[in-house]
Amino acid sequence: MSTNSRMSVAVHVLAWIAYDRRGTDKEIATSERIATSVNTNPVVIRRALGQLRAAGLVDGSRGRSAGWQLTRDASQITLLDVYRAVGEGELFALPAAPPDAECYVGYGIHNVLANTYRDAQRALRAELEKVTVADVLRDALALSEARIADSSP
Repeated sequence: MSTNSRMSVAVHVLAWIAYDRRGTDKEIATSERIATSVNTNPVVIRRALGQLRAAGLVDGSRGRSAGWQLTRDASQITLLDVYRAVGEGELFALPAAPPDAECYVGYGIHNVLANTYRDAQRALRAELEKVTVADVLRDALALSEARIADSSP
């Protein structure tokens, strides 16, 4: 079973843009530069940026100040916004084939699991709504600074 990393990549992209655009020595936010931070192919970043643009979270420009920028402050973009942008899906799926209705377990398991999965999806959305891209960036930078402090003589 594989894990979908689109959400993590999209959050990383947004945090990188938010960090880059807050300083005075700004890099041009190209897919190639962002891909270096994410350690992936620029095509993956372009795909993520396309989804983020379609959701209204980023905008790209050309010319002297080209690159990508957030359409609103990072503190106003929740992880739920990102989740929706990358195509929120069901966390868990029920098998396509129904279980044996004559089986004691099979008879009701789909209903039980469907209710549990719906509640889990609701809880996930509620949690993602509490965290912003600015929160992620702040915590990532704190970890980076702590690492640097620990390695100093």
